[in-house]
Amino acid sequence: MQRMVTALLTLTLASGLSTGCAKQRVGAEKAIASVLISDEQEAQLGLQVKKELETKENVKYVEDPAVLDYVRSISAPILAQANKDRSGVKWKVNVINDPKTVNAFATPGGFLYVYTGLLLAADSEAELAGVMAHEAGHVVGRHSARAMVNAYGLQAITQVALGQNPGTAAQIAAQLAGGGLQLAHGRSEETEADEYGAKYSAGAGFDPNGLITFFQKLQKEQGSTPGVMKWLSTHPTNEDRIAHLRKIIAQQGLKGDRTGPGGLPAIQAKLPKQ
Repeated sequence: MQRMVTALLTLTLASGLSTGCAKQRVGAEKAIASVLISDEQEAQLGLQVKKELETKENVKYVEDPAVLDYVRSISAPILAQANKDRSGVKWKVNVINDPKTVNAFATPGGFLYVYTGLLLAADSEAELAGVMAHEAGHVVGRHSARAMVNAYGLQAITQVALGQNPGTAAQIAAQLAGGGLQLAHGRSEETEADEYGAKYSAGAGFDPNGLITFFQKLQKEQGSTPGVMKWLSTHPTNEDRIAHLRKIIAQQGLKGDRTGPGGLPAIQAKLPKQ
């Protein structure tokens, strides 16, 4: 059975990659990832990453219930939209106490992490929502799982999926915790996550242009605010990317009424600035 699955997936991968077409490559990788790594296995991997973050990266979480409730209240309608495209994800949202880092990321299994630096940098709830929706898009698109296929090869990931290679599973978790595989997101993955981000933001009632204004802010501040480089290192932003987002929003008629700061200033006042 394992040989049959491996052979089938090898043919799928070969047919998708031999064309040289990025779109077909993405489709082939996504199909492989969805077969090789189940939702339950991704959840286990995400839990390993969380442990790595806590033990090796020494992250500290925000424990203030008001801050947590606020972030989760913003993310809840977004993640509900994401579940329409991938229903098997059980989302978990955590806030990392690091005011100097403007970043957010998501790992397999629907673990979404938001830095307090992002909360402090955002000017509106739409910007915050846009970033979280973008990260949810990475999970829906199985981007980390696809990166695993690229980085480790089909055979190794097949073994991980079958529970036969715990050493590789631990190595993957450590790399994800340190941002290694996240750096492997290519242009096609970032574009797909942007499109999901605009769609989920609007579906949740937020102005999808919030992601654009956030990108523009990072471009402007990257030379003077070191903290924004964490996001830019994994999400390179340029005018073509912004133009594509504008095009998608216009073509799909995406819009949302939530454009202002809302409850964000009150939450920002609770956060340490250093």
